[in-house]
Amino acid sequence: MDDLSADENRELFGAWASRFNHGHNYVLAVTAIGPVDEETGMVVNIKLIDAVLQERIVAKFDQRSINDEIPEFASRSTSLESLILYFRDVLRDLPGGATLDGLRLWESPTLYANWNQEDDLVTITRVYEFAAAHRLHIDGMSDDENARLFGKCNNPSGHGHNYVLEVTVGGPMDSATGFVTDISKLDAVVAERVIDRYDHKHLNDDVAELAGKNPTSEVVAIEIFRQLEGAVPGTLESVRLRETARNMFEVRRGDV
Repeated sequence: MDDLSADENRELFGAWASRFNHGHNYVLAVTAIGPVDEETGMVVNIKLIDAVLQERIVAKFDQRSINDEIPEFASRSTSLESLILYFRDVLRDLPGGATLDGLRLWESPTLYANWNQEDDLVTITRVYEFAAAHRLHIDGMSDDENARLFGKCNNPSGHGHNYVLEVTVGGPMDSATGFVTDISKLDAVVAERVIDRYDHKHLNDDVAELAGKNPTSEVVAIEIFRQLEGAVPGTLESVRLRETARNMFEVRRGDV
């Protein structure tokens, strides 16, 4: 921000405040809805969507310094949140009768913004990883019943997963920074309350809030949500826990 000193900018934006700029390989996903045309069998011709994206976004932003070469951002935050709202505005009138329903903008594989048409809400999702072991077992059931119910997951020695955790936060955008959350503070909270406590632990034995519970990923996701709710900067909208490439579990605000 031009009205702040270099030190003040560094304190506010952290590593992103370098005066030499920094770059990202952004990825934008666009969701369009509408009735299926009886003749073509399509909601909209994808070629029409592609042409609009190339003209209004790719040709304008690709290989550019957003702060310096995009007039609309000369005095506007270049945060993910600010960018996705700009894209929302320039894509509202999609061709072929389709309606813009949602946008997702990745800044990196571990950070993306999301906007949806239904509630006009912008959220930020941060992705984390931790490795942990667990055993699925219900004490009130016989060994045979547990084995039939949980299969290999009932292995007496337990088994492990490389869990992928997605934490989604919303809230009003800060007028100065364009952020809905402070990523550095979010990282610190998640590290303290989840990663440092869950990583390389046996969930049945080493995590206090899971004691006496059958640590399915559903139960683990609920407990992670409870650990983070009210502690993260902004409003915790959801927690998604990926156990394997095929299994993901989600807890949303209001579910617990």
